[in-house]
Amino acid sequence: MRVFLVKWRHFVCLPIIVILPVSLLAQDTTAAILRSNGIGVQVNRNPAPASSALFSGDEIETQKNAAARIDASGSAADLNSETMVRFEVNELVLEHGSLSVNTSRGLRVKVGCLTVTPVNDAEWTHYDVVDLDGKVRVSALKNDVYINSSSNNPKPAKQSGHSDRVLVHEGEQKSREEKCGAAYLKSPIAGSGAIMNSPWVIGAAAAGVVTVACLGLCHQDDPISPTKP
Repeated sequence: MRVFLVKWRHFVCLPIIVILPVSLLAQDTTAAILRSNGIGVQVNRNPAPASSALFSGDEIETQKNAAARIDASGSAADLNSETMVRFEVNELVLEHGSLSVNTSRGLRVKVGCLTVTPVNDAEWTHYDVVDLDGKVRVSALKNDVYINSSSNNPKPAKQSGHSDRVLVHEGEQKSREEKCGAAYLKSPIAGSGAIMNSPWVIGAAAAGVVTVACLGLCHQDDPISPTKP
């Protein structure tokens, strides 16, 4: 009887040991659920059913007169019509269109070089993000949010007096350019091509050529390789 119980215990426990890590992994990779009416909503360019799991890197697109909702743990995002979003864990990458976010987990929205982030991760924050014609509009409906900008050329941005972070208070709306790094670009004086095309450099090079030619003509009586030391 005891041998039978030991074998039965092994028979039950071993599958649990194998299945439990797999289920935990599935919970980590399946981070959200997409809900839609199934008309005009696509996931990775395929028609979306009424309810489907979302994984990191999935792209959601709503066509005209269509809408969808992303439900995650502690967060929800409503996608309006003609909107394209890439789903990432704790972040939505808005390609174009508009969406509305309700979150108590600090769910971010990234648009180009801009990232919209709730100021307080522990409190419910409601904000809208609209990306049309290269201009991003952020509305803070409940609690405050930050608009953080990243630039490939941070030094000119600092010198120009622009801040990399903008605070949008509850009830406010602020707009930024999607390509915020372009606002800090100056005349191309740092590139080698710009330097070589400068009239000062061209003039100096021409003067050098004339000097070398003059030295060669003025010393023709002296052989370049004299026979006598």
